[in-house]
Amino acid sequence: MAVGVAMTGEGRQYNGKVTPFVILSCMMAATGGVIFGYDIGISGGVTSMEPFLEKFFPEVYTRMKSDTKISNYCKFDSELLTSFTSSLCIAGLVASVFASSVTRVYGRKPSILAGSAAFLAGAALNGAAVNIYMLILGRILLGVGVGFANQSVPLYLSEMAPSKYRGAISNGFQFSVGIDALSANLINYGTQKIKGGWGWRISLALAAVPASILTIGAFFLPETPNSLIQRSVDHQTANVMLRRIRGVEDVQLELEDLIKANNISKTIQHPFRKILERKYRPQLVMAIAIPFFQIVTGINVIAFYAPILFRTIGLGESASLLSAVMTGVVATIATFISMIIVDKFGRRALFIGGGLQMLVSQMMVGGVMATQLGDHGGVSTGYAYLVLVLIGIYVAGYGWSWGPLGWLVPSEIFPLEIRSAGQSINVMVNFLFTFIVAQTFLAMLCHFKAGIFFFFGGWVMVMTLFVYFFLPETKNVPMETMESVWVEHWFWRRIVGDVGKETKNEA
Repeated sequence: MAVGVAMTGEGRQYNGKVTPFVILSCMMAATGGVIFGYDIGISGGVTSMEPFLEKFFPEVYTRMKSDTKISNYCKFDSELLTSFTSSLCIAGLVASVFASSVTRVYGRKPSILAGSAAFLAGAALNGAAVNIYMLILGRILLGVGVGFANQSVPLYLSEMAPSKYRGAISNGFQFSVGIDALSANLINYGTQKIKGGWGWRISLALAAVPASILTIGAFFLPETPNSLIQRSVDHQTANVMLRRIRGVEDVQLELEDLIKANNISKTIQHPFRKILERKYRPQLVMAIAIPFFQIVTGINVIAFYAPILFRTIGLGESASLLSAVMTGVVATIATFISMIIVDKFGRRALFIGGGLQMLVSQMMVGGVMATQLGDHGGVSTGYAYLVLVLIGIYVAGYGWSWGPLGWLVPSEIFPLEIRSAGQSINVMVNFLFTFIVAQTFLAMLCHFKAGIFFFFGGWVMVMTLFVYFFLPETKNVPMETMESVWVEHWFWRRIVGDVGKETKNEA
């Protein structure tokens, strides 16, 4: 097979359609992405608000306001400031380990409920914070909530969706992330104008709104058929649920595959050890590589620090927050487009196209900043808005490719016996490198200066080549027969051998 040719390996197709019941259930579950998105948008905005900096990070505030000798690129370089952002990531990483067991043993629904409750508590603490310790503790609770939600929600959406529409429904998670990141940016823009300097409290406390919606809604969520079969010997409940969510009476073929997958999973006592076996090597590589690449696109630089970045190039506080709103609008529209086209054009085409778009725009941003922004002073208004437009193009590229697909593909490639473990690894790697990037970005910006964009652009080139050579197409492939795409792939078939073919013959 020629290098880079995608094999769909679609296998058996099941009966079913998109029912109102599935749409409503998935819309509520996708609210788990809302709490993640709100935090991303809020944390970047409040760290650029002067009253917030003055209260919790006075050293940074003083440098920004009165230090004329320090480089433009170094004004916000503070380990304590980055700890405010990155503490959530460490908490999420640890929480995702426990979330894997909860999701497997008790189901997807309890994991979603636990995440929303923790996030609600963290929002209350952050809104009432009077010192840095309350602030960080609140961030840790938010991280626990996001860790549970990011582990369970993508699995829930992938298992509830019919395989033909799995891409669009699963991308609803990233769409929810984008919607509430945008909402957070709008709230920041509004609260920044409140006289008295307490607007940041409203921004942080309003995280309780999406958390409350998810907490209440989680009580009414149905469990997925996969989870019902995994946790019970009585398959009649799963059969009834499968007929209800598929909207047809004949679901026997899908039910048989789910039961078969469950029987295999019952023999697995240690899924984290099992996933290290040779036959799961492709899934393990993707569980590590995809979230790693998703983070080193540099998107979290924009998500967490966009207002700070815009202030670095000379925009004012209000203009910086408004610019973050504009990039949020672009990201949300791009993700919605991805939902529409992902099941038509496939995952690979979006990954590669979005990667090329991000690469070109990042290189151009780096070039403009390298030539126009020195250590002191700013850039002209024209170049400042050119950077804003280029970052918008970059965000659009991410919004319809690595943003949603970075969650979709890992959630759909794992067989049931290692699904919770695989998704947990995916979330842990995501949080680990989010932490590393968030904790080091302001220092990297100080030392690399404009070169930071070339650094991330280089990684975008690497990840685009990785997808071209090593990621098979998963469009329309039922999750329980996904092993076929690895067996048919030019590279991975050398690793997994005939395992997938033997499985299909046994069926």
